[in-house]
Amino acid sequence: MSHSRQRRSLLAGTASLAAAAAAAPWASAQGKITLTYSDTVPEQDPRAAILRDVFGKALGADFEFKPYFGATLFKQGTEPVAMQRGNLDMANLGAFDVVKQIPAWSLVTTPYLFRDAAHMKKVFGSEVGRELFKMMEDQMGIKVLSVPYIGTRHLNLKPKKKITTPADLAGIKLRMPPGEGWQFVGTALGANPVPVAYTETYTALQTGAIDAQDNPMSGTKSMKFYEVTTQFVLTAHLVANNLFAITTKKWNAMTPAQQKTVQAAADRFADAISAQMEKDETEMAAFFKAQGLDVYAPDVVAFRKHVLDVYAKSKFAKDWRPGMLERINAL
Repeated sequence: MSHSRQRRSLLAGTASLAAAAAAAPWASAQGKITLTYSDTVPEQDPRAAILRDVFGKALGADFEFKPYFGATLFKQGTEPVAMQRGNLDMANLGAFDVVKQIPAWSLVTTPYLFRDAAHMKKVFGSEVGRELFKMMEDQMGIKVLSVPYIGTRHLNLKPKKKITTPADLAGIKLRMPPGEGWQFVGTALGANPVPVAYTETYTALQTGAIDAQDNPMSGTKSMKFYEVTTQFVLTAHLVANNLFAITTKKWNAMTPAQQKTVQAAADRFADAISAQMEKDETEMAAFFKAQGLDVYAPDVVAFRKHVLDVYAKSKFAKDWRPGMLERINAL
């Protein structure tokens, strides 16, 4: 082979290697797959520690996991678009954020749809869940890895007004996360919903910009909302969960073995979070009572009937897939 032919062969080989490297954008200089993750929970929240200790460590040497907490990387509700633009690999998404792009998902954001945590897990583990997840993959390019249970949402108020039925919430400024779906939850409960970011809720309660907030008891404790409120009303209106998700682009760039590792780590994370939340909920009522808060149950039957009637007449019900509500109720 002539010198010129040898040089052309060498250049062609170099170009092939460069092209192969460019085709694997997930690979870092060290050969690791970088997973950049965003979450709204603060770094001191127990869920953040579980994420690092369970999911992060289970990934092993092939991955570099980079979590960001307290909505410091992306604001609450903006994570799906960041994932779709290639600026974020993973996030703990809220179903309400999915509704913005897939209206049919509004069914699983309906208060009192899930009877309890076990029912919620059964729904997402069923054919109904698989249909919902496929919508996300096909329409958003986002794959749900697992669905951690993060507690049941109740009302936490600053005023000492007794709340028994939805009518008692008239005029109450209730913080709900930003977004039309979240705001409608507040309306259906009978309150006056106000959009406030999770990280700004403490100050809003303290200053009187809002009268109340709704969250699982664990989140209320970690954010210290009990310092600026007087009562917990156990409405149990939403069985809260997160969609622990990854972009399909990142997922498809992995080998089957790497996908198996990530999926197993996500399953372990969901199990650990769910177990911690269930344990915490058995202790929280006593904790808040010890802090001087009044903790009591309202007329939950009245709340459930009122809320479901409001949703049945709303525009959201028109987007539900025919028969899916009945299939969920039958599980």
